[in-house]
Amino acid sequence: METRSVGDWAIVDVAGEVDVFTAPKLRETIISMLTEGKDRIIVNLAAVGFMDSTGLGVLVGALKRAKERDGHLAIAGAHGTVLRVLNVTGLNAVFPMHASVDAATSV
Repeated sequence: METRSVGDWAIVDVAGEVDVFTAPKLRETIISMLTEGKDRIIVNLAAVGFMDSTGLGVLVGALKRAKERDGHLAIAGAHGTVLRVLNVTGLNAVFPMHASVDAATSV
C-alpha cells in the first residue's frame, strides 16, 4: 500500500487483495491521513483483484470519518469482481466512483 499526493488529493494506492488480513492496514492508512489533516482522499483500487466484506466495511467507515471532517473520499479504478461487489452492494451509489485517479482528481 502506497500513499502519494496529486494536487490537494491524498491517494492510497492499494494492490492485491483487501480482506480480513489486509483491511486493517488500509484502515490505519486512511485514519492516519485524516489525522494529518488530509481530508480529500482517493482510494485507488486499480491493482486490487479481490475485496471481501471486511474491505467494504473499511471503505464505509473511512467515508463516514471523512464526512465527519467535511472531507471527501472517492474510489478510483475499481474493476472486475471488485466493481461487481460495489455494484451489487449498492456502494457504487454511496461513493464517488471514478475510472482512474486522473479522472478523480480532475473533478
